[in-house]
Amino acid sequence: MEIRQPIHSAHARTLDTQGLREQFLVEQLFKPDETTLTYSQIDRIIVGGIMPVNQALSFAPELGRHTGTDFFLQRRELGLINIGGAARVKVDEQSFEIGPREALYIGQGARALEFRSLDPAQPAKLYFNSAPAHTAYPHRKVTLAEASPETLGSPETSNRRTIYKFLVPDVLPTCQLLMGMTQLEPGSLWNTMPCHTHDRRMEVYFYFDMNENAVVFHMLGEPSETRHLVVRNEQAVISPSWSIHSGVGTQAYTFIWGMVGENQVFKDMDHVPMSALR
Repeated sequence: MEIRQPIHSAHARTLDTQGLREQFLVEQLFKPDETTLTYSQIDRIIVGGIMPVNQALSFAPELGRHTGTDFFLQRRELGLINIGGAARVKVDEQSFEIGPREALYIGQGARALEFRSLDPAQPAKLYFNSAPAHTAYPHRKVTLAEASPETLGSPETSNRRTIYKFLVPDVLPTCQLLMGMTQLEPGSLWNTMPCHTHDRRMEVYFYFDMNENAVVFHMLGEPSETRHLVVRNEQAVISPSWSIHSGVGTQAYTFIWGMVGENQVFKDMDHVPMSALR
């Protein structure tokens, strides 16, 4: 598990390209037959990828050393979204088949977890976020149709997109974790512009559905001190509460967003006027 410390906005202003990448970019989330984890001390979110190919995967018992608990989800909840082939996920005595673009919420206290691809030739890619939790809510699968799809934007502003809200209070209860997916239509390139911050939550963006030559220029930083990261397929960006989070790609793409913090009000955002950006 990689540990990322919090960073002050004044420090972030001084960083060069490599410094920004080391602080905010998670470069590789999926490795065949491995589980990757990055622990951000910003609101204690853990971001990772699970890619079972020829064997079932589970969380190593020693993860409790990082969380100070007897097992990984003793005081945590977890949400995952599958961007690969179909998977079977066992959670204690329950079993879930998670297809492409489907999500699974795993509540606090789940002890025995197993992740397996149904077809090794088309392995599952399970992107997950985990956050501290105080209550055990039921485990539940969420399909695309159940994820409150909402289409926004227009071709004229290059941001026609559909937002799928998988883990939000209108769909199911969680302690604090919110997760969803935004899919841009062909010809649309921008996400989250006009941009915003949210002083009461942090967020992680995970970009995918991009070819090997495509990139997203992800905007970050304070509105008056903007910077950018060049992000490639299946990479994630950690966004502190003081930072904008927006992007423009060389092609259409999809991204998964996950938030933790003070509340679960999706529209609780601190909007930034375009005139304030620098």
